[in-house]
Amino acid sequence: MVQKIITRIKGGLGNQLFCYAAARRLALVNNAELVIDDVTGFVRDRQYSRQYMLDHFSIPVRKATPAERLEPFERYRRGVLKWLSRRKPFAEQCYVEQKELDFDERLLALKVNGTLYLDGYWQSEGYFKDVEQTIREDLRIIPPTDALNLCVSKEMRNSNSVALHVRWFDAPGNTTMHNVSADYYQRAIALMEEKIESPHYFLFSDNPEAVRAKIALPQGRVTYVSHNRGDENAYADLWLMTHCRHFIIANSTFSWWGAWLGVGKEKIVVSPGLVIQEGKVTAWNFSGQIPSSWLKI
Repeated sequence: MVQKIITRIKGGLGNQLFCYAAARRLALVNNAELVIDDVTGFVRDRQYSRQYMLDHFSIPVRKATPAERLEPFERYRRGVLKWLSRRKPFAEQCYVEQKELDFDERLLALKVNGTLYLDGYWQSEGYFKDVEQTIREDLRIIPPTDALNLCVSKEMRNSNSVALHVRWFDAPGNTTMHNVSADYYQRAIALMEEKIESPHYFLFSDNPEAVRAKIALPQGRVTYVSHNRGDENAYADLWLMTHCRHFIIANSTFSWWGAWLGVGKEKIVVSPGLVIQEGKVTAWNFSGQIPSSWLKI
């Protein structure tokens, strides 16, 4: 019997990379074919209107056919598969859906028997750490070719560069929900100033003007990276991040991947250590999310 894993890609770019990496590792250890469903995870994303963005990477995997995407009547057929799988032990399910964000070691031991549908974000390097080199090869970003991006990347490689990511989940100034505090960034910058000689900060943000008002940045040692506008150019910002030597990330899977894909052997990665809740679910700093070598503030 042919073993096959069909992974449902969804979310923003960072989450799409997690969906892929966990599925790739599971396919490798099971000697199974990996197939990417690049459609159904986006057709009902009315709030954010996200699109599949992994074509900018060196992924050696084919896309799912309509039949493999459970079409026609995909939503109903998927619902039936989920319903049937929930009534079986984890190891016997043909549709594995992530229930909690915490690292679930059961996925590492899962044996594929026939066709398996994998549906989840799987936001931990624990799901693919043992095949890290393969994941890094697959996720080599096809570089942008414009002069500005190439120039900025050269500046990053030729300095003690720090990628600094500030993401606004809520309106700037709202400290009650998901935004990381200015205190986190000030302490992270102070740590970099202590550990690195004359660090130069490359700021990535969806609202750089608000960052200027919120965070005291070192005078003369900050470059604002804001030219790659729109979700369709997010890959270019991620590509630039990977050229930095060190990282101050946000509570964001986007900068998580920028730091993880960074190739510097002596890289320092600072991550928010706060726990952010969405209802009863821990949405940041849950078990397994932040690599042990990273510094949490």
